[in-house]
Amino acid sequence: MEIIALLLIICVCGALLLGYPVAFTLAGTSILFAGMGIVLGFFEVNLLRTIPIRIFGIMNNQTLLAVPLFVFMGVVLEKSGIAAQMLTDMAKAFRNIKGGLSISIIIVGALLAASTGIVGATVVTMGLMSLPALIQEGYNKKFSSGLVAATGTLGQIIPPSIALVLLGDVMSNAYQRAQNDLGIFAVETVSVGDLFVGAIVPGLLICLFFLIYSIYFNRNLPANSDIDTNLTLQPILRSLVPPMLLIFLVLGSIIAGIATPTEAAAIGAMGAIGIALFLKKLSMNLIKEVSQRTALITTMIFAILIGASIFSLIFRGVGGDALVDVIFELVPGGKYSALLFVMLMIFLLGFILDFIEICYVFIPLLAPPLLMMGFDPVWLAVLLAINLQTSFLTPPFGFSLFYLRGVADASIKTQYIYQGVVPFILMQIAVLLLVILFPVLVL
Repeated sequence: MEIIALLLIICVCGALLLGYPVAFTLAGTSILFAGMGIVLGFFEVNLLRTIPIRIFGIMNNQTLLAVPLFVFMGVVLEKSGIAAQMLTDMAKAFRNIKGGLSISIIIVGALLAASTGIVGATVVTMGLMSLPALIQEGYNKKFSSGLVAATGTLGQIIPPSIALVLLGDVMSNAYQRAQNDLGIFAVETVSVGDLFVGAIVPGLLICLFFLIYSIYFNRNLPANSDIDTNLTLQPILRSLVPPMLLIFLVLGSIIAGIATPTEAAAIGAMGAIGIALFLKKLSMNLIKEVSQRTALITTMIFAILIGASIFSLIFRGVGGDALVDVIFELVPGGKYSALLFVMLMIFLLGFILDFIEICYVFIPLLAPPLLMMGFDPVWLAVLLAINLQTSFLTPPFGFSLFYLRGVADASIKTQYIYQGVVPFILMQIAVLLLVILFPVLVL
């Protein structure tokens, strides 16, 4: 049975590498294995009858309702041009500092991460706006490519993050399952709000590492004072204060216990509309574009969730739990050896799979054994979030690399992008190790 479960994973990964759609690959391959198992007598047909219940559970999940609302909030800020204006004004503010443009890109990237949470939108916006400016001012092409690609991924770890919403749902289920397996039936829960609070310090640490590296790398660059000599404080405040106020409203309402993440996402969506209205960017055409983009992104995410749910059900039906137990039994050492093994596996999976696939296919299999060993669920979830952030940067299938390649001009070679992200990946791994050594950073 363990061999059949392993074959299922291999077939799914093989189909994904061939370029088949993720959602249909997960569901279709799993159902084919289930059909074969029914014929050969190693799969219980009654398990298939629970698929509609699982799908209904996903669509009826109140936590996941935050996903389309946060997507809507981010797309409004992207399509209205607010993000681009923030970048322009911050570049003016740091014009007299060595490497000032790179500093402004990291700061704006962090603000965009906290206000949009959409990696693709951030990378494309930063790539179109800042990459040409970096090259024009004499920044190294490899550094520039890596900076833009890595800064765009900050939306994975800085709350409110769609990745943390999805991971919170997965970890909540995994924690309840682990407690049930331990015979604890008065189960405690893990909320998305807990993850948001726990991810704040690690997210800021990653930004700090990026800033230190950028300042050191560009220490010999001359300051550029030719951007705009007529700089005033008012336009900078006008572009920066509204997004920062939006972040404060969303995160503040969650941390203070006033609103759930789903309710805070609704506040964020309405707040983004209010900002667009305040800055005179709101129009019926904008609402139409934002609604269509939100529907497209949300449909993609939920299709993958449904496919992953079907895969998870059938994987367990063909002996997947036994396979995971065998793997953990083969890992030498104690619980920290098992933790490092899982982190390494997630990191390597990030080379070939998207964070949503890893989140909904592999973490439900790997997290319960770790939680049964006594690890804190919020701490473990933040570790996984930092690890998953690297999946956007690791070639050959790092989505941030694809997004940047799509908007960069011909002078930026693909090898420059791949080489440029390496230091930023190492910095993320360094923060991951710091959080492992000092859990207080999360807890």
